[in-house]
Amino acid sequence: MTYQIIDAWIQHPTKRFISHPMFETLRRWTRQTGDIPDVPLDFTIAVMDEAKIAKSLTCAWSAPYGDLISNDEVADFVRQSPERLVGIASVNLYRPMDAVRELRRCVKKLGFKGFRILPWLWNLPPDDRRYYPVFSECVELNIPFCLQVGHTGPLCPSEPGRPIPYLDNVALEFPELKIVGGHIGFPWTLEMISLATKYENVYIDTSAYKSRRFPAELIHFMKTNGKKKVLFASNYPMITPGQCLKDLDSLELDEETKRFFLYENAKRVFGL
Repeated sequence: MTYQIIDAWIQHPTKRFISHPMFETLRRWTRQTGDIPDVPLDFTIAVMDEAKIAKSLTCAWSAPYGDLISNDEVADFVRQSPERLVGIASVNLYRPMDAVRELRRCVKKLGFKGFRILPWLWNLPPDDRRYYPVFSECVELNIPFCLQVGHTGPLCPSEPGRPIPYLDNVALEFPELKIVGGHIGFPWTLEMISLATKYENVYIDTSAYKSRRFPAELIHFMKTNGKKKVLFASNYPMITPGQCLKDLDSLELDEETKRFFLYENAKRVFGL
């Protein structure tokens, strides 16, 4: 089979991840009730097959109180399905030098292709000093820094997700750093678009949003000067890639724009 879609943000969930109390709102929105079962990796691959996803960038989750999905767990998922999954690292921001060493290990020894952190999970905006050693290492390793921008679905503060001033400061101080802002930045999507327009190395991914829910401003950006700036992503298992792609044709993207959005932009940004 030959698929030409890259999903720029998924997580294959551990049980401690998916059952965490902060995801209560997401379970309510998706009408999940009762005991939460373990999810076999074959199920995730089948979800990818259903949506014709070639590769998924599969992320670890580091939190102040420990790993919800560890880097080594992600490495094991990738080992089981190396043609379909690509590892994205996470680190402990409270121990910057350990974080730098761990990121280096993930990229150089485990073959990971990026670094992702959730600012709301740490309640630290991305221009906090704790990020900066890791940003420097991202530049040295030539990997992107991926984060959530916009409000939070989980029961955590949304303030760290404001693109301006926090991410604006990072892009100013680290012009070589590739930055991918996930979840489109709503309700500050125009701020995120302005940063992607202003900075050569700032990008947007559409994780957590079905195509029919894309704001008109984002669709216009994708069709014009943002053609090479927006990456497809799902945020599985919170939402499946098939659900995200279902109404893609309603956006009326030309074939070149669709190719950049679904495949070429992620291939280039992550060096796949």
